Amino acid sequence: MAGGNERSMKALKEVWKRAENSLCADCGKPDPDWASSTLGVFICLSCSGIHRNIPSISKVKSLKMDYWDDAQVQFLAKHGNAVTKAIYEAHIPIYYYQPTYNDCQVLREQWIRAKYERKEFTEPGKQLPYADGVKEGILWKRGRDNGQFLPRKFLLSEREGCLKYFTKQDAKEPKINVKIDVINATFQPEKIGNPNGLQITYLKDNKTRNIFVYHESGKEVVDWFNAIRSVQFHYLKVAFPIASNNEIKNRLTRNFLKEGYMEKTGPKQREAFKKRWFTLDHRRLMYFKDPLDAFAKGEVFVGSGENGYSVQKGLPSGTQGNFSWHYGITIVTPDREYLFTCETETDQLEWIRAFTSVINQAMTPQEYAIEAYFKFKS
Repeated sequence: MAGGNERSMKALKEVWKRAENSLCADCGKPDPDWASSTLGVFICLSCSGIHRNIPSISKVKSLKMDYWDDAQVQFLAKHGNAVTKAIYEAHIPIYYYQPTYNDCQVLREQWIRAKYERKEFTEPGKQLPYADGVKEGILWKRGRDNGQFLPRKFLLSEREGCLKYFTKQDAKEPKINVKIDVINATFQPEKIGNPNGLQITYLKDNKTRNIFVYHESGKEVVDWFNAIRSVQFHYLKVAFPIASNNEIKNRLTRNFLKEGYMEKTGPKQREAFKKRWFTLDHRRLMYFKDPLDAFAKGEVFVGSGENGYSVQKGLPSGTQGNFSWHYGITIVTPDREYLFTCETETDQLEWIRAFTSVINQAMTPQEYAIEAYFKFKS
């Protein structure tokens, strides 16, 4: 018996160390140490918890702590991540968002359920709830003024190229009608205070507007998210016919590069520093009095280094404004310097890293136009 167990463990380790099994099959996290004995995939601890919630589909075991018999090891050897992915991820739409280990729970759970439970990607041409080019339903939306979440009817239309919402079920005219190409959507469970919280942003008069929504069903809110991406993808395919699918995919919804509190002072740099919530959405640095504000109090354009933009650690000597946080950041633009302070050195370094990643990128023609707008506005 002991010899058989030793033989099984040796065979298990050989399968485990294959290159294809070095990343979690579901989120890509390195060095997974769990596996599904019924699906044949190697997964991380976090994803194993999701698998455990669908026991009719997946039985999970620790590769380090649990016993694996010969039959189970042979099953893993026959399958593994490459073979199983080829089955369950055979026909993923190009626009479908495949989450990583950095993404929130609802995205990862619905990705796993879509693959193994609903088998959405196993055959071509399957009817998918986010691929019709139209989606209509109720989302709970946060009121701009009172902060209450109330049910609102939303309508997404590929034919019209827009997203609408209505304050009443039978309303004929929408409260908003937003073109699909100016919309972004990103999951914000902690900010919104709901595990299925979704932040929808759009540009109006070149200013960013936020809408915060959720749905009780994780599947429904993720379907809305992928429906937005689907409509955007098909709109951009028409607008940019020579662009590749991957180029268009990279222009769909995006996560913010960095969010959090900093203190800021005014243009004279003598005013008291005030605590504000900041969001860096690529080249737009927006600041809000409250993280759930519908409109930013101000926006700063962050251009490229070759155009005179830079980020510096610390504040200029002689800065007069009163500040309570002591980890300074200076953003240098061709027109002026913007001064911020962070509560901790970790925050400071993370913000500097985020700003540097943007500044190191060359600007696109569209971004030159946005920069010109910001300069005109100021």
